[in-house]
Amino acid sequence: MPRIDLPPSEDYSLSRVAFTTYAPEIGATASAFSLKVYEKSLLSLREMEGARYRTALINGCNVCTNTRAGRDMAGHIGRNGGSITEGPLSRGPAPDEAFYEAVAQWQTSPLFSERERIAIELAERMGERPHSMADDETFWERIHAHYSDAEIVDMTLSIASWIGLGRVVHTLELDAVCMPTFADAA
Repeated sequence: MPRIDLPPSEDYSLSRVAFTTYAPEIGATASAFSLKVYEKSLLSLREMEGARYRTALINGCNVCTNTRAGRDMAGHIGRNGGSITEGPLSRGPAPDEAFYEAVAQWQTSPLFSERERIAIELAERMGERPHSMADDETFWERIHAHYSDAEIVDMTLSIASWIGLGRVVHTLELDAVCMPTFADAA
C-alpha cells in the first residue's frame, strides 16, 4: 500500500500520479531524466539492462525487477513522448530471462561480456559501496580499457537515475500494488 494518499486515477503508474499530484515540477524533471536515459543512452541494450537490473535488485523495487527491455521499454518510451529510433533499443537484441537470472551472479556467469560485467559492477558498487571506487585504480583502469569517457559519464548518470528514482518508488511503496506490465498498460 502506498505510503502517501493518492487521488483516484486511471493512470497505471502510481509514481506518475504521485509526482504530478505532489511535486509536479520536480516530478516532471525526474521523469524527463529517466526518459532520456532510456531514449539516448550510449550503452548497448544488454549493458544497460545488466546495470539497470542489478540496481533494481539492490533497490528492491518491484516495478523495476519485473520490467523487461524486450517487453516493456519501447512502450514506456513511446507513452512518455520519446523516440525509440536511436539509443539502447537500436543496439542489440533484448536480453532473455537467463540473462536476468544471471545478473546476481555476474562475477561467475559465462553469459556476460567484459563490458557487461563492468556495467553491472559499476551499478553494484554505486548502489552498495560507492566509497569503494575512490582509490581503486585497478577498477578505473579496467573501465577505461573498455569504455570511453562519454560512455562512463553516460553509464554513471543512467545508474544514478535508477538508484534515485527506484528508491523513491520503493520507499513510498508505489511498487507494492499489482500493476500491469508496461506492455499491457494502456
